[in-house]
Amino acid sequence: MGEFGTDEKETRAVTTGNSEFDKKMGGGIPLGSLTLVEGQSGGGKSVLVQQLTWGGLKTGLRILYYTTENTTRSLLKQMDDLGLSVEDYFLLGRLNIYAVPQAFSEDQSRQVFQLLRQHIAQQSDRFDVVMIDSLTTFVSNVPDKETLTFFTLCKQFCDEQKTIIFTMHSYAFNETMFIRLRSICDAHLRLKVEEVGDRLIKTLEVAKIRGAEKTTGNVISFDVEPNLGLRIVPITKAKA
Repeated sequence: MGEFGTDEKETRAVTTGNSEFDKKMGGGIPLGSLTLVEGQSGGGKSVLVQQLTWGGLKTGLRILYYTTENTTRSLLKQMDDLGLSVEDYFLLGRLNIYAVPQAFSEDQSRQVFQLLRQHIAQQSDRFDVVMIDSLTTFVSNVPDKETLTFFTLCKQFCDEQKTIIFTMHSYAFNETMFIRLRSICDAHLRLKVEEVGDRLIKTLEVAKIRGAEKTTGNVISFDVEPNLGLRIVPITKAKA
């Protein structure tokens, strides 16, 4: 899993811990970035965020993880099954996991947004990175103005060198709203599932990463494998 003695001052980006992936992502997501991970169901959004969590912890970052998809126990098990064990970091308090109930009404969604903002602010001295997987159910139930306000407040946290990475399904908004959100964000990763021959291949498009060390804009084909996490599939193999 890696040693705990990593010098945090050397960390400049949130990386996956997978050198091939990190290279394709321009060296990782620079600290202080507000990042949108967008994609369809089954596209690998949650696994990507889990991989970034694992990679970030390995380089000495402290992470808050909010999940509407899992309980604390099921998230730890899911990551362990992927070969991304983080339980030691969890026990040491370097990873804090909070299960967030899904919201199904406008009032509930507004309340969750408010509680998230307050909780992140209260924890601001204890973390470097916030993962939110996912915001779909909340943003689907509130006016666009509420979502834009939430994003603007998140951007303020990022101005303090906190990194916020959140997932959202592609159906959550119309394209006009997505364009506005992407413009607010420093990084935008888009996930898809594509049919290639008789196979379904996951792809990650690195649409934008401001301040990346290297060129971005790459499209990565990948699989999710037990005990290995994300594994790049060569394009020629994917088309076979």
